[in-house]
Amino acid sequence: MIESLGFQNARTFISTGNAVFETTRRGAGALEAELEDAFELRFGRRVDTIVRPAARFRRMAAGNPFAAESAANGSRVVVRVMREPIAGDSVAALTRYATQGERVKAVDGDLWVHFPGEVNRSRLMPVLGSKRLGAGTVRNWNTIRRLSEIVG
Repeated sequence: MIESLGFQNARTFISTGNAVFETTRRGAGALEAELEDAFELRFGRRVDTIVRPAARFRRMAAGNPFAAESAANGSRVVVRVMREPIAGDSVAALTRYATQGERVKAVDGDLWVHFPGEVNRSRLMPVLGSKRLGAGTVRNWNTIRRLSEIVG
């Protein structure tokens, strides 16, 4: 689908819905709309799509505020990659759901969370959705690290 839109060297990473491709076209917003339209046409369902240029993606990965925790267990650190920067009041509101020692931090508009316990048992994870926070996608550190290597 991605290559049919004229993007080059498209590759996906596991079944996370992540894709890396090359293009000379500019404007993340226009690319997001084009990919969302193509996905809906091909698969019959509209899905929020977040596009990050390689440099911005690498900067996001380098800005991980929970680096030590990520090194210990990359599945317990997640980033909610946002289409629009997360609002400061949203970050404050999320802390009331952090009942198992989770820590929440906004970095360059994205939301980072460290889960010291099991992610699927947290009251925080279910409230990280688009209805509350706007368009975005949650990925754990293992996925971000691997995509960062692919982006190079």
